[in-house]
Amino acid sequence: MAATGWPGFAKSLKGVILDLCGVLYDSGEGDGVAIPGSIEAVKKLKASDLQLRFCTNETQATREKFVAKLQRLGFDISVSEVFPPAPAAIAVVKQRGLRPHLLVHDGLLQEFDGVDQTNPNCVIIGDAAEHFSYQNLNEAFRVLIGLENPVLFSLGQGRYYKETDGLKLDVGAYMKALEYACDLKAEVIGKPSLTFFQSVLNDMGLKPHETLMIGDDLVNDVGGAQYCGMKGVQVRTGKYRPSDEKHPTVTADGTVDNLAQAVDMILKQRGF
Repeated sequence: MAATGWPGFAKSLKGVILDLCGVLYDSGEGDGVAIPGSIEAVKKLKASDLQLRFCTNETQATREKFVAKLQRLGFDISVSEVFPPAPAAIAVVKQRGLRPHLLVHDGLLQEFDGVDQTNPNCVIIGDAAEHFSYQNLNEAFRVLIGLENPVLFSLGQGRYYKETDGLKLDVGAYMKALEYACDLKAEVIGKPSLTFFQSVLNDMGLKPHETLMIGDDLVNDVGGAQYCGMKGVQVRTGKYRPSDEKHPTVTADGTVDNLAQAVDMILKQRGF
């Protein structure tokens, strides 16, 4: 019988999903910086018998530009392997006949070129960074409060993330402000959404129990994956805080110093 604890359960895995920011690299000025050992760790996973995908809540650039940045940092990653929330949000609004008001980063606007944004009947909020001004938040508020049935989509719900110069507020803080002001509940597209994780599993053709998620966010990466039925391992890089290991509701299946250590432990279990 296969071991169920970390790292024993690695023997029965068929796929691994990696978060990006905080696991592979730290964002910041220019392209950011690769976390030591992460480039080689991705190479090792790709040389193994495991399927590999990358699941991110990145919303400051189109998927193509984002992947190009990772490639410049030295990562062997293709666009088809990366799952961000913006394409999923576009599919949802088109399916439901919605016209979004966008509160997103300028770098992401191109992603929505084919989406009707006239006379908006919903709001999409992403990590707009410096564009989270009072004026822009108030404009989104006015759209929502003026609708009979307001709909707010949030491209993730993270509280903060890490850049090379320190921690930065993430979209979740601003999502909560609009929820409170408009007395509504946002529909989260991205981690920890069950539907979002399932779309990655569907692409891999795998079941949750066959897959491991590795991330730096205990709630959205690890907790979201576990809720979907996957295993979740947290790295002590990126937004990790020591208090995560005493979290009242989420307990990682394993905690490691970094991605390189996690990959070495997985592959050792599998005889690589």
